[in-house]
Order: sequence, then C-alpha cells, then structure tokens
Amino acid sequence: MKKTVKKAAPKKASTKTQAGKESPILKEVKQLYSFMQDNSLDTIEYDQNGLYLLLVKAKPAAVPVPVAVGAAAVAGGASAPAAAPVQEQYKEVIKAPLMGIFFRGSTPSAPPFVKEGATVKKGDVICLIEAMKVFNEVRAEFNCVVHKVLVENGKPIKQGDALFAIERV
Repeated sequence: MKKTVKKAAPKKASTKTQAGKESPILKEVKQLYSFMQDNSLDTIEYDQNGLYLLLVKAKPAAVPVPVAVGAAAVAGGASAPAAAPVQEQYKEVIKAPLMGIFFRGSTPSAPPFVKEGATVKKGDVICLIEAMKVFNEVRAEFNCVVHKVLVENGKPIKQGDALFAIERV
C-alpha cells in the first residue's frame, strides 16, 4: 500500500497573529517607517533575521508646463521699478511670465530659439525658463520682430523682467 502525503501550502504572513496582536514583522516595518519619517530620510534599507526591506519615499513627478508670455508692455505703463529703465528705452518688450533661469536654446550647444532681427510668429517658442527643475516654454502671443535680447543666457530672472525688445508685425 502506498501512502500519499500532501503538504499544505505555506500560510501567508498575516498582519495579525491568532490572538489578534500585531505580528513582529509588522511592528518592525512600522518602527522603520517612523524612523524614516522622524529623520526626514528619502530611503531606508533593512536586512536582518531573514527580513529584507527597502522603503523609498515617493516623489511627485515633475511635469513641464508651457507658459504663455504675458502681454507685451508698452512704454509708460505700470511696471516693476527694476524693469522701468529697460522698458523706457524700447517701445515694446516681452516680459518674463515667471521667476527662474533664462535659456535662449534647448541645450547649451543648441542654437537659440530666436535671434536678434528674427521675425517670430504667434505660438513660436522664444525661450525657456527653468523653475524648480522644470523647463517651461515661453511662446510668443503675437507676430513680432525681435530687435534685442535683453537677458544673458543662463541668468536668473524675476517675473515681469523684460526679456526681449520687440516690434509687432
């Protein structure tokens, strides 16, 4: 006669033991999580007694957002005090829609989006502004000719700073 022995499938580790108490593994995980939060850690790795655990704090994904250029300023209009001398020199300027780092091209070795004397059509990308590690495209709101680029590549700018001296076409 043959005897057949069936092995029971291993039980899944539950978060509570039979008596209703938390399992020691769950207690350890909670302690590690609390330690991670209390010490402002982004990652913690734990390997002891056959338990390997890697906790990583999720970071929100950065999504680039195209930003439309604010309305071009006409000389004599209300403006920031720092930008006033630049605006008085030129009839119209395109202002920075947000604070950040000004870039003329997509990479340091790439040609600039627009050059002085170039005609720009409505919707064309004229520069990038990096804010919080996100590159925001600045687009022209109307057809114009760029007479002068007023900011150096890679320089910090504030919202409302004059970027380009232009003339509407």
